[in-house]
Amino acid sequence: MSRTRQAGWIAGATAAALVAAGAITYAVAESDDPGNGAPAADSADAGFARDMAVHHQQAVEMSYLVRDRTGDEEVRRLAYDIAQTQANQRGMLLGWLDLWELPKVSADPPVTWMGMGDMASGKDGALMPGMATNTELKKLNTLKGKQAEILYLQLMTDHHKGGIHMAEGCVQKCTVGVEKRLAQGMVDAQQSEIKLMADLLKARGAKARD
Repeated sequence: MSRTRQAGWIAGATAAALVAAGAITYAVAESDDPGNGAPAADSADAGFARDMAVHHQQAVEMSYLVRDRTGDEEVRRLAYDIAQTQANQRGMLLGWLDLWELPKVSADPPVTWMGMGDMASGKDGALMPGMATNTELKKLNTLKGKQAEILYLQLMTDHHKGGIHMAEGCVQKCTVGVEKRLAQGMVDAQQSEIKLMADLLKARGAKARD
């Protein structure tokens, strides 16, 4: 499959995911009664919702950064798809916290719900697995064209790998069915995007970072 066709397929899959996401949000709102079976503030369900909302926000920011710094249609399309999908999912996650009447921030370190709280150093702004540092984001903001594309694809590959790790944690530990299904959907979609980004990097004479 060509990169253009593959990108088009992922764009179509993204659109389908957004429709499904809307349905999931509606289903949760219809079926879950806050205070009656809602997860606890220190649960994996709440922890994943809080942490992935922050994780997704950085992906959205990086994607809009690169869209302003390149004219390449494949990269711009991918960045747009990632930004739209993750902004939508972020809204769902925060909406669930509202529905459950739980705080959107926690005094515990990020990914404590995964048993990794002591591993989240927060060094240079990288609060969770795969997140870019403040220095890396500043560098992306100074680059244009092919250089910006390569750094974005490398940063987003790392970001997706970290996000997949967190989503797999929710699949294992979360108890709310629709949240577990959303997390599995994140795993599947981001694995596909990692493959596409590897092809895009190879076409630019580069590869993902070790």
